[in-house]
Formats: sequence, C-alpha cells, structure tokens
Amino acid sequence: MVTHYIHRGLAKKHFKENTLSAFRYSFRKKYGIETDLQVTKDNQLICFHDFNLRRKFNLNKNVKDINYFHLKKISSKRKATVPLLKDLLKISRNKYPLLLEIKPLLIMKNLLSLIKFIKKKKKYGIISFKEKNLINLYNLKKKLPLGMLFSSKASTRNIKSKSKKRYVKFLVLEKNFINSKFDPIKKPIYYYTIRNKKLFNRYKHSKNLIFENL
Repeated sequence: MVTHYIHRGLAKKHFKENTLSAFRYSFRKKYGIETDLQVTKDNQLICFHDFNLRRKFNLNKNVKDINYFHLKKISSKRKATVPLLKDLLKISRNKYPLLLEIKPLLIMKNLLSLIKFIKKKKKYGIISFKEKNLINLYNLKKKLPLGMLFSSKASTRNIKSKSKKRYVKFLVLEKNFINSKFDPIKKPIYYYTIRNKKLFNRYKHSKNLIFENL
C-alpha cells in the first residue's frame, strides 16, 4: 500500500501545484496525492491552496468571490488551470490514494457535496486544521476517514488529547514531530512537508510522508 503522498502534485520543481498534469505524473509514479480544497462563489469544490488569487495569478480577488467559469478562464491563460475536485477523482480512477485538505470552514451544502463526490471512493482521507469541519462531517457520516492537521506549534499534549476524539481517525503532523514519541496514540500519523530530496532520503524509511520536489 502507498504510504507516501506528493504535496499538491509537486513531484518535480517544474510542475505547477494542484494541476491535473502534476497529478497525472504523480499517479504514473504510483504515489498518492495530497491536495487542497477551496469553494468558489458558485459552490464548486476545487483543488486550490490559497484563499486569494494574488500569489498564483497576481489578482487580488478571493476564491469565494469568483465563479468557477471565470477562475478557470483566468488560470487557463496562465497554463495552470485550476481543476474541480471531480476532475481529480476521475483521473485517480479509484486506484490511487488521496488526502483532501479542506481549507475554509465549509457550510452544510458544501459538506454534502463533498460526501456525494467521494461516496464511491475507497482510497482517500479528508483532513483539515479546522476541527469543526471534521465534527460536521462525522455527524453527517460516521465512517468517513477524517484526519486532523496540526502545525509545528502544536503541543504534544494537545495532539494526544485530540487523537482521542471519535471523529479523528488519523493525524497529520508537521515533520518536526517525526521523531517524537506518541506511545498512547494508536491511530495512523502522517507527516508534512518533506520539501526536497535530501530530506526525503533522511526520512524515507518512515511511513506516511507528504513530500515534494524529488
């Protein structure tokens, strides 16, 4: 089973993050994908990291304030078309594992759409820094594979405490925790982000790495 995931599809430096071409390459190399989920003004679930378009497209506009049709047009001109979640699910063919990070706090309509999209999928996990997303999803469907994200500033005490929650099925920790002892935690732990080949070679014998730029 694949235990390593490519961060935003960035298997190589020349790829553009969260694009179908990057995702396809990662799948050809038989790696899973970690990607980000945002929601457009017209309630489309997309694979995009930022809340604003400034960094990627030099446009000071929030994702939540733009319809997908216009976002696709803007991103396509820059040869970095922002894909819909359903596009990623289609090319994964239910064969390659996915980690889907929810960036904003989703309203019920969006949560239901997400559940609908992944209903027939097998190899995936849904993760978020926003605990409320996990709680709401768990209340809608108890068996969803939900993971809680923690930053490097999180305390081991808080991590252990949250790991006991029923809606937390696995943990995603910053790589600084990779050598930490979490003996009471029996749930799977993933580590992010291994950003270059040197770091990957250092940690590659560990399970469940989220990496980029090999």
